[in-house]
Amino acid sequence: MATQPPMLLPPPQQGSTPLPPAPPNGRHRQRRRFIFIGVVGVVAWVAGLTGALLGSQISTWLDQPPTRASDEAVRIAEPRNAIEARVNVAEVAMFVAPTVVTISADVGGGTSLGTGVIISSQGEILTNAHVIEGATEIRVRLSGETEPRSVSLLASDRGNDLALLRMSGDGFEAAIFADPGSVRLGDEALAIGFALGLDGAPSVTLGIVSALDRTISQADVFLDGLIQTDAAISSGNSGGPLVNAAGEVIGINTAVARDTATTSATNVGFAISVTEALPIIEALRAQADGAERNEAYFGVGLEDRRDGGQGVFVTGVGEGTPAAGAGVLPGDLIVAVDGAATDGSAGVIAAIRDKEAGDSVTVTLIREGVSVDVTVELTSRPGN
Repeated sequence: MATQPPMLLPPPQQGSTPLPPAPPNGRHRQRRRFIFIGVVGVVAWVAGLTGALLGSQISTWLDQPPTRASDEAVRIAEPRNAIEARVNVAEVAMFVAPTVVTISADVGGGTSLGTGVIISSQGEILTNAHVIEGATEIRVRLSGETEPRSVSLLASDRGNDLALLRMSGDGFEAAIFADPGSVRLGDEALAIGFALGLDGAPSVTLGIVSALDRTISQADVFLDGLIQTDAAISSGNSGGPLVNAAGEVIGINTAVARDTATTSATNVGFAISVTEALPIIEALRAQADGAERNEAYFGVGLEDRRDGGQGVFVTGVGEGTPAAGAGVLPGDLIVAVDGAATDGSAGVIAAIRDKEAGDSVTVTLIREGVSVDVTVELTSRPGN
């Protein structure tokens, strides 16, 4: 160990003999002890305060919900034959409950309430885009818990009305999605969600799959491939699961038909089918990780038929658009897109919006009474 250099004593004063330093007495020793204890105490207090602040900061960092998507595969059940057994409502509800969360979002000075489904053990939650649209803060509450958790909005697809959230932590119970080909007309179905934001456990309603491949539109949202159900769906159910007798998610509850001045509606609800939801989940994950979604563009004007027939008329074709390049003409009747029948303009728009720029679609037209298939190379929607 290196030794300290010797300290030079001050030169003795002239005419005097330097005296050796006096040994410290008991009072000096006690004073030094007090000073030492005080210094140690101050150091310990500063260290403790610094540790507490640092620990609090680290805790805050750890509590922040992740902003990247999970790489965990969504759980999808094996294909199954028709489910013959009736739904055991209590058992299915208990099985699904741990995967269902209530959502509250601060929107425009108020609160939007809805439901979500946990889709990965790493805390990803699927819900409707309209539940969290414009939110400044989003919270979820899990089954059996009393306190809400903050979540991050990973990505949202307004056109398909789905959004992906994520909360901190892992080891969560994740929902099981039904194999898309296993959903059949007439299957019994349960809608689960926090209807009307009522306190306590989620509401459970029983119905059947009333129809498949429905299309609806509202404002600029066009949804196709929907499951229609007569299971009661109310405000607050949005984003919750529609499940089969095995507790597998067959759809995400999204809308309900309402009475108008000219029509009445009774138990006509709609869920985004598992067929549509699964690819959208992967697209949302990609967006969360930085990928840009370029919505596809067709380039035609459309008008619904009013004579009760199938299809939608082309009223105009934009110059230089994909439709023009494929040879689509005004007056053509579009009856199918990629083999899926279209009953109106909402169906065509929804089918195109499901695609991305660069995709190709086969459009089936009726032209002068003859069926014609044209292949359209879709481009990016102007203003994307």
